Amino acid sequence: MRIDKFLKNSRLIKRRTLAKDACDQDRVFINDKPAKAGSDVKVGDVILIRFGYGEIKARVLLLSEHTNKDLASSMYEIIT
Repeated sequence: MRIDKFLKNSRLIKRRTLAKDACDQDRVFINDKPAKAGSDVKVGDVILIRFGYGEIKARVLLLSEHTNKDLASSMYEIIT
């Protein structure tokens, strides 16, 4: 699954266009490597997202093309 789509489906980032912009600005990393919007993400990958002065580090637990609010939070686990 593309990282921009995963971020939107998991609701870590609200919209896919914002996820794409974050990737284009080198704010998203997969396993400590800069991610482009089309980069593939797999179960077990660690994603780092930088927001302003903070950051979120999460491990991918589940990939799902269509999600609802309840399923979205089970797609990842927050590490830090």
